[in-house]
Amino acid sequence: MKKRFNLYIIAWGVLLALFNVIAFVSAGWAGQEKYTASFWIGYIFITVMFIGQLICSYMAFKADSAKKLFYNISLIRTSYIGLIVSFIIGGLCMLISPLPYWVGVIACAVILAANILSVVKATAAINEVERVDTKIKTQTFFIKSLTVDADTLMASAKSEAVKAECRKVSEAIRFSDPMSGDGLVTVESQIAAKFAELSEAVKADNTEKVAEIANEVVILIGDRNKKCKLLK
Repeated sequence: MKKRFNLYIIAWGVLLALFNVIAFVSAGWAGQEKYTASFWIGYIFITVMFIGQLICSYMAFKADSAKKLFYNISLIRTSYIGLIVSFIIGGLCMLISPLPYWVGVIACAVILAANILSVVKATAAINEVERVDTKIKTQTFFIKSLTVDADTLMASAKSEAVKAECRKVSEAIRFSDPMSGDGLVTVESQIAAKFAELSEAVKADNTEKVAEIANEVVILIGDRNKKCKLLK
């Protein structure tokens, strides 16, 4: 992500330099003083928004994964919109040099406040999405992990009869409710214990024992699914 931000800051620097060239090289309106209070208010406002946009982009690009960067796109978009609006309002302040300074101050302050609030709102939304995503990962870990273990166990079966029993368990796990919760701790502990017994029976290639334990695991998974529905 750091490499992307380094490329971005180059583009940001080029745009800032272009803005300064246009601001100071342009002749301004004939018969009107260019560098009035209104001009400087607009210039400072746009420059501040440039810096704010860079800060927002840094916060977005410092994400340590592509998924988090995707979440942060809203932050980049919000800061871009603020920068575009600042060009319009700040540009008018710079072009209309006789404009009373207080008009420019109020207009720029309103836009700046609105943009800050939008950035705060976007940041809060991103944090909430990440919190929910982390919660879901935690709550679905048990079934996802058990699914992988069941597939691995089925692949390690030595006979077709044992493999068939393992397949039955694997399918029961795969189609079970993925969400876990505090109310499922007991039954999930029982499933984990029985699955460990099943693994030992599969290693021993004990067909009868495998069939017996596999049925118990399937029953426990069914009980878990029923409790999942009650907890929702």
